[in-house]
Amino acid sequence: MNRIFNFNAGPSTLPLSVLEKVRDEFVDYQGKGMSIVEMSHRSAEYDEVHHKAMNLIRELYGLDDNYKVLFIGGGATMQFSMIPMNFLPAGASCDFTVTGTWSKKAFADASKVGKVNVVFDGKDDDYLNLPDPKSLKLDPSAAYLHITSNETIGGIQWQSFPDTGSVPIVCDMSSDFMSRKVPMEKFGLIYAGAQKNAGPAGVAIVIIRNDMLERCPENMTAYLNYKTHAAKDSLYNTPPVFPIYMVSLVMQWVKDNGGLEGISKLADERSSIVYDAIEANSDFYRCPVPEHCRSKMNVVFRLPSEDLEKKFIEEASEQKMGGLKGHRSVGGCRASIYNAMPIEGVKTLAEFMGEFAKKNG
Repeated sequence: MNRIFNFNAGPSTLPLSVLEKVRDEFVDYQGKGMSIVEMSHRSAEYDEVHHKAMNLIRELYGLDDNYKVLFIGGGATMQFSMIPMNFLPAGASCDFTVTGTWSKKAFADASKVGKVNVVFDGKDDDYLNLPDPKSLKLDPSAAYLHITSNETIGGIQWQSFPDTGSVPIVCDMSSDFMSRKVPMEKFGLIYAGAQKNAGPAGVAIVIIRNDMLERCPENMTAYLNYKTHAAKDSLYNTPPVFPIYMVSLVMQWVKDNGGLEGISKLADERSSIVYDAIEANSDFYRCPVPEHCRSKMNVVFRLPSEDLEKKFIEEASEQKMGGLKGHRSVGGCRASIYNAMPIEGVKTLAEFMGEFAKKNG
């Protein structure tokens, strides 16, 4: 085995114990003589996997009966369309915070469906900053407020959420899902592509409040209607079996590692190690994000020149640290340190950063 420390932004590193379990039971799942991906999605074996994944998400977030957990194909990008199609009726408007690449894409799709009011646009700060939630001028009659809790490219993260009164918050939590406790009562709908903290690509996890389901239009086509998925426990059609199977295993891993309280402490520790390494060599490394909104999932930083950044990435790769190149749209370096990144990985990175600065500063 030649495992590296995988700092890719997504698909991203997964718990080694989960991967080993998948390996061991993939061909012959629990002695049934076939793989989980060969079984009927109506079988008792898969039904157990499916509902275990749902129930673990419910348990970890402390959801009551007022919320449904759904698994929907198409990833978070499908949700960019489904949300306004279900919740932005003619004559209504929604509020939007445009904070980076992913919220811009969600905004573009919502704008094709209905009226969108931008209450914050981070363009002037190159999408490297977030406002004080209290400063947002929100429409009390908006259908919903859409936010992206963590922007992987800019390395920014909402550390607290706006008070919106009766207006539901719809939140893309793809890159910090299951990384911390959140005030669930603020959210009408949370969605997340699995491939950061929850499993492999191929499924979106949706947590939706019951009153939101009541707003879904009756003339919506079946698959695009959240009611369809809720009524059938996400078994209306053949679900993405393998990603859900892995989500179930990863959620059990989260539970075994102290639930959201334990996972959140690890996130604090990991991010502090990397940000401290930047500050310890502040004449060489620079994080462009203000401290109040620095992401605990995606740490972005720059070196004195692009040539040094290229050299840094190459030498880190030689020392079995991959995925440290910043997104092609912004350049620089980025360490994505999701739940499954071991503390050893960030310590190795921090040590390398110190040594590289000494040699090249």
